[in-house]
Amino acid sequence: MTRPLACLVVCCLLLAACAVPDADRAIQQAPAQPTQIEAARGPLSVAESRRLLARIGGSRPEDILRRHLAIEEAVTGSPLTADNKVTVLHDGPETFRAIASTIKGAKRSLNLEYYAIEDVRLDVEGPHLRQLLIEKVRQGVAVNILYDGYGSSGTPPDFFATLEKAGVKLLAYHPLGPNPVDTLEINDRDHRKILVADGRVGIVGGVNLSKSYESKSPGSDRDEPIVKKAPMAPADPLANAEWRDTAIRIEGPAVLELQSLFRDHWRREKGPKIDETGFFPETSSKGHDVVRIIGSSPDDEIPRYYVTLISALRNAESRAWISAAYFVPTPEQEEALMAATARGVDVRLLLAGDSDSPPAIEAARARYADLLGAGIRIFETHGIVLHAKSATIDGVWSAVGSSNFDHRSVLYNDEVDAIVLGAKTARELETIFTEGMRIATEIDPATWEDTRGLPERMKGFFVGLWEQLL
Repeated sequence: MTRPLACLVVCCLLLAACAVPDADRAIQQAPAQPTQIEAARGPLSVAESRRLLARIGGSRPEDILRRHLAIEEAVTGSPLTADNKVTVLHDGPETFRAIASTIKGAKRSLNLEYYAIEDVRLDVEGPHLRQLLIEKVRQGVAVNILYDGYGSSGTPPDFFATLEKAGVKLLAYHPLGPNPVDTLEINDRDHRKILVADGRVGIVGGVNLSKSYESKSPGSDRDEPIVKKAPMAPADPLANAEWRDTAIRIEGPAVLELQSLFRDHWRREKGPKIDETGFFPETSSKGHDVVRIIGSSPDDEIPRYYVTLISALRNAESRAWISAAYFVPTPEQEEALMAATARGVDVRLLLAGDSDSPPAIEAARARYADLLGAGIRIFETHGIVLHAKSATIDGVWSAVGSSNFDHRSVLYNDEVDAIVLGAKTARELETIFTEGMRIATEIDPATWEDTRGLPERMKGFFVGLWEQLL
């Protein structure tokens, strides 16, 4: 069998074998039991949890937020944690500075899990990532890195070799290889972006440790790149484009949930033995944010974040604003969005008009007509690479993480997402969304179909045939 034919057969088998799970069934079967929140001092009582949720989302007995949270907890199996401090990080440079500060402050352990990791310069005035990590090892800090074998396949081997020689523990997730087993696993990827220091500080979101984000000076997100890239080639209009993204920094009990995800994934993938001393320290109150960490995996019977996002959309009352780097929704996601607008919810989508994945753009645009017809407002960014994966609903429920609004994040990827309850984080994400709308173009429902010629429609059709793999 020729290589192209073999690839085609594998793709067909993957498409035939993978169907998006039924979120509706999972939601209907979830017991509506009272939510109990974990605090720094231990579990809150049901009454205490109820009072805390009432302060966040309303005191009515039939409060929709409470119903959704009961479904969310039953589906995800992870607790809501109180006493956290959440800091929203806008774009790569701000996230990189937070990562650099967190690494420098680590005393016992540093755990990194990233889809793409390179020897980035995290701060214009500081050393590169490799130097930082080696220095921490010399200080006696245990450094462990789990990276995706495909997402990091372009990273020079000497980067990993130097780290390993210095004492960093490394684990490649599903590394690329010539064996048939590797071929069958090649579609399952570790798409998470997690940094945990000492079990006390965590950073999670959409930002990879990639040179694509290595661009701005401290205190500004409009300055020139630290190191100028080669002149833009006509064939690659995004060669020097700015990447826009979102992450959050967490202090408090929720960090232990991130730590558990990393440890369990490391063990599941049979990584080398690591020193777990001090992984789970006693926690204290750091703030007033309520956070749930959701780890999703293709091994899950129920796709955890997928179901909770659909449930949140179904329970939205006033507004749902979503930033999506790759927008290839499942039928249930599309239905949840349109049903929300039918209830009078202000649904807005901030989507990429230019992307490192052109097929994803075509797949998204093939759905615009139906979404616009339902009353959803769509904004396309241009001249930048939108990589954010965030949502905010009703000014109180927010999600930031690695999951895209697409089939791949449901079917094939290991993902991590943080749900944050509270007006402060929602307000900050809405501000970022509003800034995005200002530099984006709103799609006009009245003229959209007229702009779509036959070639564009054909592209959308053919891309749709393999949208599960985008």
